[in-house]
Amino acid sequence: MSDAANTDRWIRWLNTLQLVLAGLLIMAPTVWMVLSSFKPSFEVTAYPPTLIFSPTLENYDELTRTTPFLSYALNSLIVTVGSTALGLLFGIPAAFAVSWTRISWPAILTLAARMAPGTLFLLPWYVMFRQIGMIGSYTALILSHAVITLPIVIWVLLPSFDAIPRSVFEAAQVDGCSVTRILWRIAMPLVASGIAVSAILAFVFSWNYFLFALVLSNGDTKTLIAAAFNFIGEGSTQWGALMAAATLIALPPLVLAALVQRWLVSGLTLGAVKG
Repeated sequence: MSDAANTDRWIRWLNTLQLVLAGLLIMAPTVWMVLSSFKPSFEVTAYPPTLIFSPTLENYDELTRTTPFLSYALNSLIVTVGSTALGLLFGIPAAFAVSWTRISWPAILTLAARMAPGTLFLLPWYVMFRQIGMIGSYTALILSHAVITLPIVIWVLLPSFDAIPRSVFEAAQVDGCSVTRILWRIAMPLVASGIAVSAILAFVFSWNYFLFALVLSNGDTKTLIAAAFNFIGEGSTQWGALMAAATLIALPPLVLAALVQRWLVSGLTLGAVKG
């Protein structure tokens, strides 16, 4: 076997080892969380940790018995779906407009808003929503979470719209299509995979966001991520129930993250003609 072949084999082994180590590093906390949710409460914080234990559902039973978990889940679903839909409603035409005009500063402005700390928006929003009596409403939560979903939709779709050859749009204009019709009938079908990916990512980020839901919600609209905070007390923390709640909260984003990979691999070809 030649030296080049040996070198390639070692490089493949090293790459595989790096991927395995990275996977273990990323997944270890998640695996520990899931396992802890099935441990008896006294074993969750035991030291040294117990690796062999008798699985139990007492943490999940306590979670559903002591909290209106399904109501919190419904609240999370309403807020997340609403903010994702709002992000898609405004983000798709915004990304298309930026790509069409080649004027990038509106997209950069939304990205700057996304990168800014949430506390920068929280106080003004709290004062504004309190003045108009919207604290604790779904509308306030959906509007605040749109700051998270809108930039994601715009920046995921921008490369997709940019990848469509301009000749496709020019041909449509020659045929008499308006800009709105070009977006609806031509551009959006070509970037369908990008829309799916942006929707899933927006859903995941909105579902997991904690700060706005904690401050702007009330007992009727509290989301799962904010309700999990109730298990952390001043004197003691219900670690078993907290691990069970965290496992159930993480389940939808994990499922959707798997869907993102499928869409990325089998996504539609962007562009109808070759450049």
